[in-house]
Amino acid sequence: MPLLSANDLKVKGVTAIEAMLANQPEAIISVRGKERFVVMDMEHYHYLRECELEVALAQSRADLAEGRFVKESPEAHVARLKTSK
Repeated sequence: MPLLSANDLKVKGVTAIEAMLANQPEAIISVRGKERFVVMDMEHYHYLRECELEVALAQSRADLAEGRFVKESPEAHVARLKTSK
């Protein structure tokens, strides 16, 4: 994935980001030669967030199916949290 330097970003601004994202979904910004940040358009960001939520839901369903959960009152839950510190 091509890099966008912090200096290019400083000089060209958002235009540099738009140019990088014209042909790819993400762009890496380097600072002093080291990869530091990733930028992407909002549509791609929302897609990735949706993927994360789908994975979390699948993991929760698997936990339920395997019996990896605790059913208790709110008071019991708080008491359990306090004793597990």
